Amino acid sequence: MNRSRMISRLTDEVQWDVIVIGGGASGLGAAVDAASRGYSTLLLEQSDFAKGTSSRSTKLVHGGVRYLKQGNVSLVLEALQERGLLRRNAPHLVRNLQFIVPVYDWWEGPFYGVGLRLYDMLAGKLGLGDSRNLSREETLDGIPTIEPDQLRGGVLYYDAQFDDARLAITLARTAVDLGATVLNYVRVVGLTKENNLTNGVLAVDSTTGKEYEIRARSVVNATGVFTDTIRTMDDPDSVPMVRASQGVHIVLDRSFLPGEAAIMVPSTEDGRVLFAIPWHNRVVVGTTDTPVDLVSLEPRPLEAEIDFLLDCSVKYLTNDPTRADILSVFAGLRPLVAPADEKDTASVSREHVVHISRSGLVTIAGGKWTTYRRMAADVIDKAAIVGRLKESSSQTEKLKLHGYREDLPDVDIPADRGHLDSYGSDVSQIRSLLNDRPELGAPVVKGLPYNLAEVVWSIRHEMALTVEDVLARRTRCLLLDARGSMDAAENVAQLMAAELDRDGGWVAAQAASYRKLATGYLPESA
Repeated sequence: MNRSRMISRLTDEVQWDVIVIGGGASGLGAAVDAASRGYSTLLLEQSDFAKGTSSRSTKLVHGGVRYLKQGNVSLVLEALQERGLLRRNAPHLVRNLQFIVPVYDWWEGPFYGVGLRLYDMLAGKLGLGDSRNLSREETLDGIPTIEPDQLRGGVLYYDAQFDDARLAITLARTAVDLGATVLNYVRVVGLTKENNLTNGVLAVDSTTGKEYEIRARSVVNATGVFTDTIRTMDDPDSVPMVRASQGVHIVLDRSFLPGEAAIMVPSTEDGRVLFAIPWHNRVVVGTTDTPVDLVSLEPRPLEAEIDFLLDCSVKYLTNDPTRADILSVFAGLRPLVAPADEKDTASVSREHVVHISRSGLVTIAGGKWTTYRRMAADVIDKAAIVGRLKESSSQTEKLKLHGYREDLPDVDIPADRGHLDSYGSDVSQIRSLLNDRPELGAPVVKGLPYNLAEVVWSIRHEMALTVEDVLARRTRCLLLDARGSMDAAENVAQLMAAELDRDGGWVAAQAASYRKLATGYLPESA
């Protein structure tokens, strides 16, 4: 992906078939779907790809066990189907993960065992493994640090895990492979209309300040928690359709959960499922569910949310984590479609909604990462009708994502595999870069697997423009070790400056800006 080349296309194309506003999971998925149908497609993201919600998930591709409890079988069935398809289409990014539900009361084993067998049955041929009840000894073998007092046993089941930001970049590259134009740091500031029908957007390139008026047959609003901001551009009197709910995760050292299995607690005090999962040789514990009124690209965790997650960790782990043990804490905002009077966001469905305004603006809202492909197919179906585009059905059910490798689909990739494998077929080019410049084999952050060659790669091929882009999303240093990433900021900025032809002032400003950002990923008393 070359940004300069992409920017030049804004003036080359007279009218696009589809403009997608938003570069998160739903927007990137929509761009892939539209481009795969042969539609000329442009995606515009106001910040970086997956800057918001889509890089701050629980890192799971899952059917949603808790939706069974709500009785929403159709959503579970859809998500399990999509989980299986994503596992097939992007085996370099998605892997199977064992989960164990610890059982402390006599009724929990039979109750959760029956529910998880239904979960397996709904997955059908796309299932990842059979669930089963575990003895107390088997549970302790699977989770050595689980609280043993009054432990009766456990229930084992399978879901899948991924790196959300890495999948987002892969979708962007897939869209480009299919002929789409995707741009980060281009903000839509208005919609254009003709005869009261939406026919394009007004946009500003944040890197240069240049303004663009861009025409399209159909405009898709896929902006997550900012959905209503775009809808207000279309109609100032539009009724809000999205409610934001904040989910917070804390990241701990791997010693708190040294086994290969994740922990799932079916019910916490706030009504959510709680996970403790191994991820990139760390442990991610989450998530909370807190309704919020104000949305931002950089939400901050509440102290009460951090306390809640620590209290839950103390309850279920033998090693009791404290604030000083937190390596990073991150917050994300879920864009929920809920009735205006709904107070309990934990009980709100994650189903998606496609809305068409009177002017023809097509909005996709709700949903979750696992079902992004289905969401994209639905919204492009509607966009094609609105734009009177040539009839074409979704092509993505069997579409292999960028980097797909033939040698991976039938292999259950181990959790400790080399992290470069997540680049799929691109890994050979990164290794060639390492061979040409051995000094780039140095780590970005000591103790983390990322090397400086990945920094160079992300600039040349993944549109990384800032230190934050590199440390937060092209690598996950910010989430895995916020303090360590702050120490690496200046070195990364210097390497980027050489690639982007920036001066010393840019290096200093970027390093300072990143350090300020990263302080928000550490609890106050840590």
